[in-house]
Amino acid sequence: MPNTQSVSLQALVQAFHFEVIFEATDYAKVRLTVEDVARPGLQLAGYYEHFEPMRLQMIGNVENSYIRKLSPEERATAFDRLFSYKFPAILIARNLEPDPQCLAMAKKHNVTVLRTSQPTSAIASELIMYLKSELAPRITRHGVLMEIYGEGVLLIGDSGIGKSEAAVELIKRGHRLIADDAVEIRRVSATGLEGTAPPMIRNYIELRGIGIINVAQLFGMGAVREKKTIDMVANIVSWDNRAVYDRLGLNDQYMEILGVKLPMNTIPITPGRNLAVILEVAAMNNRQRKMGYNAAREFTEQVNSRFDGNRKNGGRG
Repeated sequence: MPNTQSVSLQALVQAFHFEVIFEATDYAKVRLTVEDVARPGLQLAGYYEHFEPMRLQMIGNVENSYIRKLSPEERATAFDRLFSYKFPAILIARNLEPDPQCLAMAKKHNVTVLRTSQPTSAIASELIMYLKSELAPRITRHGVLMEIYGEGVLLIGDSGIGKSEAAVELIKRGHRLIADDAVEIRRVSATGLEGTAPPMIRNYIELRGIGIINVAQLFGMGAVREKKTIDMVANIVSWDNRAVYDRLGLNDQYMEILGVKLPMNTIPITPGRNLAVILEVAAMNNRQRKMGYNAAREFTEQVNSRFDGNRKNGGRG
């Protein structure tokens, strides 16, 4: 099961180059666990129902203009109550000057105060996207993730079955590597998964008999990509003469990862089968299906239509 993720306030400040106006004593320990940010206009006016103190709070022009209309005593009371909820930090947008009462109450309640020159709505959108990615549920799966004709294809199968060798052949044919051996998978939306490689093994492939190769160094930076949406799964298995394989492609297969169902192809291999070419065709076929075209269904309809026509003609065809 995926672990609950969090982002340190320190990492957030470094990622967005925020100015630290006041650093709380627990600054290095504060972690964000929710992907949303809040603008505390209603709270400064005294309304605290449904207030979420786990969110990063932001002050922009609207909140600042409201604050300026209050007397110093009213500001002190409003900020005292707001900061008493001990949220992760407060961010002041547009390089606005922090109100003296705001700073005083931040120090009283030991809450970090940050500032940015960016407009409020713009930085709010960027923060939500960043937190959504960093806090997304995730797992690590054994496999190889490739970008083939724009499709993110996750190759899975037993160790030593030829996934990495197929990846090298695909790279030589102009496709791109995202991850080999271990794939970090994040659920970035209700129906979307994104894959990347752990930093330690990014751009590397292990080939039995040769060892570790650096794909970016050997094939160029165009042969690698940092992350990619996962569009389908290719389950590579050894050919079994006793098994019954779907020859038409009418039986849709799926694999569920982090609650998201992905279309899957089970690909049996034997010596001499060109796995890279098969994977290219699988990727293109998956792309066609997403666009509404299903060759297997069209073929079946044509066959059924031909048989129906023969029956109507008394078997003459």
